[in-house]
Amino acid sequence: MRIDIISVFPEIIKNFFKHSILKRSQDKGLVEVHMHSLREYSIDKHRRVDDYPFGGGAGMILKCEPIDRAISLLKSQRNYDEIIYTSPDGEIFNQQIANSFSLYHNLIILCGHYKGIDFRIRENLITKEISIGDYVLSGGELASVIICDTIVRLIPGVINDEQSALSDSFQDNLLAPPIYTRPSDYKGWIVPSILLSGHKKKIKDWELQQSIKRTRLLRPHL
Repeated sequence: MRIDIISVFPEIIKNFFKHSILKRSQDKGLVEVHMHSLREYSIDKHRRVDDYPFGGGAGMILKCEPIDRAISLLKSQRNYDEIIYTSPDGEIFNQQIANSFSLYHNLIILCGHYKGIDFRIRENLITKEISIGDYVLSGGELASVIICDTIVRLIPGVINDEQSALSDSFQDNLLAPPIYTRPSDYKGWIVPSILLSGHKKKIKDWELQQSIKRTRLLRPHL
């Protein structure tokens, strides 16, 4: 998989991709992540990429031209499965969307900033708008990292134990069951005895019941 991230401030997020699973996926050659500074695609002598909104109002808006130039150059080099814009009014990101994205080969993620981007870009170039929640960030950079991290860990070979990703919360619309590790007795806090029984079927049944119970309590809408 190749992921191209377009941002006004790519330096904000570069470090995230140098650690843990995101780094491991690149070291294994399973994922390529490329950062693109939007200012590199500006023809303004001061490398400006924003301007005031027509009709007045507060804030600045990312202009059409540099975004179009960046996306058009990338599209001239390869086909992209989706061109994603991180936006607070996009579709709420969830595990099912992550699962589908993880099957793609090439993705562009455009990070919004300031008041957002000229709407003509959204109408003509963006294929998918994604929100990570009903709140507003200063920019879409952190959202892009969240999307990447969620997708990349699902790619076969990235996580050594692939069953770990498949058993995460939300994979089957249920929250994960409680998990424990050694010691079995810590300060009188006891691990449920069923988990120490070695009876795999009973453990699986217990985990399913716990998942259902926690989902009903914490995420009843699921």
